[in-house]
Amino acid sequence: MSEQDHATAAIGDEELRGRLSPQQYHVMREHGTERAGTSKLNYEKRDGLFHCAACDAALFSSDTKYESGSGWPSFFAPIEGATETTVDRKYGMVRTEVHCARCKSHLGHVFPDGPRPTGERYCMNGVALSFVPAGAPTDASAG
Repeated sequence: MSEQDHATAAIGDEELRGRLSPQQYHVMREHGTERAGTSKLNYEKRDGLFHCAACDAALFSSDTKYESGSGWPSFFAPIEGATETTVDRKYGMVRTEVHCARCKSHLGHVFPDGPRPTGERYCMNGVALSFVPAGAPTDASAG
């Protein structure tokens, strides 16, 4: 793990509370859910990468995004190693929660009803993501 990764993983809740909107904080740190159909990322069709809104780790490629009809941005696979999962037993259900591997923020859930090739639907809260179009400058390429 690089120094930057260690520093990002150590971001405290108070720092994130100042960095994120109240809705982002609720979803990402308190395991909330945004209302279906409210994210502009549902309609994002450009080539690029979807990043963690808390730590900016790249999580999903636009190549894996698809319209699931769920009302949330959906992907059939994350970037390898970008996410981790845990069992979520809230609300009398057993679901698989997805979180950022770097900062551990809650992103959404994964379900076994997605398209080929994986058969999985990574149903993400749009407020937990930011979109970086292909070819956009990154911190690493900005001089």
